[in-house]
Amino acid sequence: MTIYRSILMAGAGTLAIAVPSAAFAGEIAGHVSDASHTVALRSAQVRVVELDRVAVADRDGSYRFADVPAGTYTLEVRYVGAETVRKTVDVPATGEIAVDFALGGANAREILVIGQRANQASALSRKREADGVSDVLTRDAVGQFPDQNVAESLRRLPGVNILDDQGEGRFVSVRGLDPELNATSVNGVRLPAPESDVRSVALDVISSDIIESVEVKKSLTPDMDADTIGASIEINTTSAFDRKKDLFTVKVEGSYNDYSGDLTPKGSFDFSTRLGDDVGISGGLSYYKRKFEADNIEADDWTDEGTGIYAQTVEYRDFDVERERISANLGLDVRASDTTSLYVKGIFSQFDDQEYRRRLTFDLGDFKDDKLPTIDGAKATFSSGTERIQVERDIKDRFERQRIRSLVFGGETDTGEWKASYAASWSKSSEVEHGSVDPAEFRRRFEDDEDLSVAFDYSNYKLPMYSVSGADVGKFYDPAEYELHDIEYTKLSNSTDEEYALKLDLGREFAFDTGTFTVQAGGKARWREKMYNKEVEFWENDGLSLADVVGSQTYRITDIEPVATYTGATKAFLGNIGDYELNDEDTFIDSLTDDYRADEDVMAGYLMGRWESSKLLVVGGVRYEHTDVTLRGNIVDEDALIATPIMYKRSYGDWLPSLNVRFEPTDNLVLRAAGYRSLVRPKLSKLAPRISVNEDDEYTFGNPFLKPFEAWNFDLSAEYYFSSNGALSGAFFYKDVKNFIVDTKLQGPGTFGGIDFLEDSEVPINGGDGKIFGLELSYSQALTMLPAPLDGLLVQANYTYTDATGHIPVDKDITDLRKIGLPTTSKHTFNAVLGYEKGPISLRLAGTYRDKMLEETGDVAEEDRYADDHFQLDLSAKYRITKNIQLFYEWININNAKYTAYNNYGGRRNQLQFDEFNWTMKFGAKVNF
Repeated sequence: MTIYRSILMAGAGTLAIAVPSAAFAGEIAGHVSDASHTVALRSAQVRVVELDRVAVADRDGSYRFADVPAGTYTLEVRYVGAETVRKTVDVPATGEIAVDFALGGANAREILVIGQRANQASALSRKREADGVSDVLTRDAVGQFPDQNVAESLRRLPGVNILDDQGEGRFVSVRGLDPELNATSVNGVRLPAPESDVRSVALDVISSDIIESVEVKKSLTPDMDADTIGASIEINTTSAFDRKKDLFTVKVEGSYNDYSGDLTPKGSFDFSTRLGDDVGISGGLSYYKRKFEADNIEADDWTDEGTGIYAQTVEYRDFDVERERISANLGLDVRASDTTSLYVKGIFSQFDDQEYRRRLTFDLGDFKDDKLPTIDGAKATFSSGTERIQVERDIKDRFERQRIRSLVFGGETDTGEWKASYAASWSKSSEVEHGSVDPAEFRRRFEDDEDLSVAFDYSNYKLPMYSVSGADVGKFYDPAEYELHDIEYTKLSNSTDEEYALKLDLGREFAFDTGTFTVQAGGKARWREKMYNKEVEFWENDGLSLADVVGSQTYRITDIEPVATYTGATKAFLGNIGDYELNDEDTFIDSLTDDYRADEDVMAGYLMGRWESSKLLVVGGVRYEHTDVTLRGNIVDEDALIATPIMYKRSYGDWLPSLNVRFEPTDNLVLRAAGYRSLVRPKLSKLAPRISVNEDDEYTFGNPFLKPFEAWNFDLSAEYYFSSNGALSGAFFYKDVKNFIVDTKLQGPGTFGGIDFLEDSEVPINGGDGKIFGLELSYSQALTMLPAPLDGLLVQANYTYTDATGHIPVDKDITDLRKIGLPTTSKHTFNAVLGYEKGPISLRLAGTYRDKMLEETGDVAEEDRYADDHFQLDLSAKYRITKNIQLFYEWININNAKYTAYNNYGGRRNQLQFDEFNWTMKFGAKVNF
């Protein structure tokens, strides 16, 4: 805390040094909007030519120059997609002169207000005027793509991958780094994670309908939170001052998935209105219900006993899912004076997931008398005469609810010379599951006194297929043969993550003949509490069989019947719980080993300098962050069934310098360089001092002494902006990351944290490192120079090359290191968009490609898990009936892109997971009032 106070005192002392204003000086202030006075043109650059001073329009279009000597000056305004506008003004010796600008001319509504070209102009203008390396998606851009959530919208940007869950984008990877190394905020409020075991936020929880923009900041400045190595993803909702006119929009649509055959609704409305010249409210509400089906195959535990390669576990999974998303936001904006604006903004997002999963599992490998399966090329045959063949048929009936909410009160004061921003915020995320049967497992073991053979054909590694034969094959298909093994009942699974924060930034601007220099200091305090409480029960009933709850499959790949109904097992259990016996030991152990609580307090202070002229921007300084962590968990004695609470405390500090430079040698060329040091704190679930054990007596330990990831990051980029609406850019990036956290095997028998273990067990440790470098190329342009009707074409394309390698320890002593490609890193990613917009017609065809990537590391290289390459094609089409009514159609995953994961055990590809979802179509209408 002493260092923190010293930084703030030094900053305050620096800010107290005031340069006397010129004896005769005034101010210039005003707003920039499109020619129809519909929208404020955020990031328009306003320049006083004679003084070479620049100001960038805020989101409400406002700008201000203070301490301007009396005289006559030329003001120049530029914005991508619009002609540069100039005005001559006479600045008085004292007082303020108001100068407003309207850009775009007669076709402003088509160029700067609506549609694909308006989005492109806005995004490029914001990228051009940004302090650091960044990419932007605006509100219109999100609406142009057939994306279902914020994560799917972000995949259109350079260097961004998304990780899917059952065909829908969830987590965002930037420049090949794990989503855990990103930071996500909404309206400046850091979002905590709903899930118990991660820091990263699954962005499928937030609807894309309620956002105004998403900015992916790939370099940091000292006034930003430093806990990111991939990128800082900043989501902003609408403001009443974003537009010059009131807005009310209603959107109604239907969604149809080819596999489920269900038509489901989606609707939203958003509004923005002024309650006077200085008060406005804005907000929105979005609802989306989606039903879909997924067919899945998973194989695992690939082995070779000398006769050939086979999988010891093969699962055929039939998913039927219903997801419901509600997102809402509301904001109040007030101009308290000419220099001060205040705001209150809140968001609420709820994501419900009802999943039914029917599964057929073959559990193999329990051989007798050293006998082995018969391997013939790509075919493996198992016989009950030589081993025990265990067949499991289970049903998962799981309902899960995630919520994210945040509230922030803040404001900004800008007198021209003095600038201050301040905010107080609260955010909370949660994930709750209760009353779920996950799963109810029915089991049949075929022993050596029976005649059953199971053969697997691996010739198509993505789709390993099975067949059964033998005198007892009838028992395999008879539901009465499968007795209930147990029901795993989730009485409660409750994860909460809550954070309070206070922030203050204070700056003083000094005007010089060739530009302006600003000294800024500030601080931020964050108090976070993350908790997880699990209550699970294991129930047994030998009197229940699959025949009592039998249903029919919706699986398309092969025959997996008999299967249970969706809710039959749940109803049989809850309606007759007196017939079931509780397994006290498993219930006790599983209900306590996962519980934990973590309190994390971060105190930060910084000092920053900023030099800005029309040609050069330099932002540099240093940030200090001090972290205090209190961790609580349980040590469970399985024999005595006693849980002993345990607690650890830690604290550490980090100095984090940064420098960003932007240089414009000509009006259309922007060169950037950035270097900064950053960190990402370990997952709280990895830090938590808790111990869990599986049925094979393998332990998983938490490690409260993990160090944070640390990285030096460097960027070089060049951006060329066409005189029309378009740009060409290239960027090189390099990251040197230390203290990668990896799960390492402890050789049993041994001791860790005072606990004895017999079998090999797992613990997260530091010891890995990684070096990431790559290249991003991007091109976008409205081809208005072509003859009609081709002048309505737009093209966008970006390509990213990423080389990300690291070394991970093979054992806990870090005596042997193995080189890997970093998880979630695709070496090549490519996005391409062909758009057309002319008159009432708007079309957009988008393709997204990434090549294979490492997902998880195994104990050895040939057990590493890879995701196969992925290419998806999407289409959106819109037709404007009137000025205020537009019809639209969207076709998602046109080419039925599938997901496949594999390993390279035995020198060949072996399937680990295959998912197929097929396409979804949407159609509806959007009405503006």
